[in-house]
Amino acid sequence: MIRLTLYTTLGCHLCEALEAWLGRLAGVEVQLIRVEISEDEALMTRYGTRIPVLADAAGEELDRGFEPERLAAWLAARGWLDEAAWRAARGGEAERPEPRGAEVRGGRRYLSPAGKA
Repeated sequence: MIRLTLYTTLGCHLCEALEAWLGRLAGVEVQLIRVEISEDEALMTRYGTRIPVLADAAGEELDRGFEPERLAAWLAARGWLDEAAWRAARGGEAERPEPRGAEVRGGRRYLSPAGKA
């Protein structure tokens, strides 16, 4: 399981797109921690024009992860990409996927790996 942080704000449709693509393309279970930036001035200054921003446990960030190509490359660089799901997505399914397999455990949101919804 990997732990990722999503810097977001209420009503962010690009954040929803990123989360949907992440749920589809991740080949491992994801613990997704959503951080509401509007409640913190420092976070607003840092991320206000960049959201959604996805960060791994090492603090490496991905801007514009709602673009499937950018997200796939970021996941692949870490060994977390479901290659079959990415091939299927590139095979003509241009629409944003529906989120799948999300569940809440202990107040935290988890996404199931691709194909294990």
